[in-house]
Amino acid sequence: MPRFVVLEHDGPRGLHWDFMLETGEVLATWALPQPPDAGSDLSAESLPDHRPAYLDYEGPVSGDRGSVVQWDSGTYELRRRSGSGWTVSLQGKRLRGTAIVMQSHGPTSWRFAFQPEATDDAGQ
Repeated sequence: MPRFVVLEHDGPRGLHWDFMLETGEVLATWALPQPPDAGSDLSAESLPDHRPAYLDYEGPVSGDRGSVVQWDSGTYELRRRSGSGWTVSLQGKRLRGTAIVMQSHGPTSWRFAFQPEATDDAGQ
């Protein structure tokens, strides 16, 4: 299963969260303005692909670009991918459910939506 990671990134552009999906030898990456909590519908900025080392890395980022701390990580299943979007099923420590990343206006302007998986509360 391919992996994903969400990094809390405090750097020159301010505090944001990097959502990264493992795609072969690189990580497709989007910057989010806040953590992707349940029911999130956030603006997202497409960033250049990152190195797979960020799947496990925490600490300072080279070139005085701040530092990163892992906010969540896990595996994902690709449900759909097109030139304008991704739909993935996340199985992380915090995020368990469906994430949709869709291009909105221009090549770097995207939207990120997250819907948690349904839980069965009948037994409680």
